[in-house]
This record gives sequence, C-alpha cells and structure tokens, in this order.
Amino acid sequence: MSVLNQYNELDKESMRQAMLSRYNRKWVAAFIGCGLLSVMNFAVADDVNIVMADFRSAGGDHWAVNVTLKHDDSGWDHYADNWRVVDEDGNVLGDRVLFHPHVDEQPFTRGINSVEIPEEVTTVYIEAHDKVHGWTEKRLQVDLGKAKGGHIRVKAQDMSH
Repeated sequence: MSVLNQYNELDKESMRQAMLSRYNRKWVAAFIGCGLLSVMNFAVADDVNIVMADFRSAGGDHWAVNVTLKHDDSGWDHYADNWRVVDEDGNVLGDRVLFHPHVDEQPFTRGINSVEIPEEVTTVYIEAHDKVHGWTEKRLQVDLGKAKGGHIRVKAQDMSH
C-alpha cells in the first residue's frame, strides 16, 4: 500500500471516529436534556397543599368534612388523587378518592358526607396524596374540641404539622 493510500485510510478512520464521537455526544446531550426536563417538570408540581378543612357535626360521632386542596395538576399522570382524615395514631377515619385531575380548577374543594370520629378522638389530621409524590408530610391539624355549635373551619397557616 502506498504512503498516500495509507494516509487516506488513516484519514477515513479518523473521520469515522470523529463522526461517531460527535454522534455519541449528541445522544448524551439529548439524554441529559430529557433528564433535566423531567426534573423541571417535577419541580413545577410539588406536593399537594391542604388549604382548608371544614368539619360540621352530622349527629352522634359523624362529621361532614370538606377539604380544599391546591396542587399544580398537570394531567392524568400527575394530579392530587386522594385526601383522608386520620387520628393521631394514623388510623384512617375517612378517605376521599379523587378520580380525575383538576387542571383548570385550583384550588378545589371536595367532601365526605359522613366521617365517623369516635367521641374520645379530639385531634385529627388531614393528609393529601398526589400520583407522583405520594402522601404529603404537610398535614393539617384539626382540634375538634374547638368546634363551636358543631362546626370548625381550619385554614392552613403553618403547614409543618
């Protein structure tokens, strides 16, 4: 093989390596970009915020409960899909499944007509859930002992409960 042919063969191999390297860099950049977009999407829609809870006595140990939630629902893959009433031990007293996203309705309120809360239970918590983050650690505490005339409304102030 002549020196010129050897040079051309080396030049072709260098070009092939350079093209593969450029191709691989583009794919790596594309994967990194997709990963950043995914992280940014999760950053936009955080945990569910529990805005308010309204408890009205429904007679005996039963309470009608309405809860207002705020969440950046983005569609069927990421929306607030549940809230519940739990006692201090975490026992679920009432559970409200939300069957669809509320993209254009924020904040929104949904209720349960009858939650049985034993008379000896005076403090309950509202917990909320979304399809991506699960149950939020930010619960809303409700002291039923402060109910007046069978009614108490608690608005979220400090969501660290």
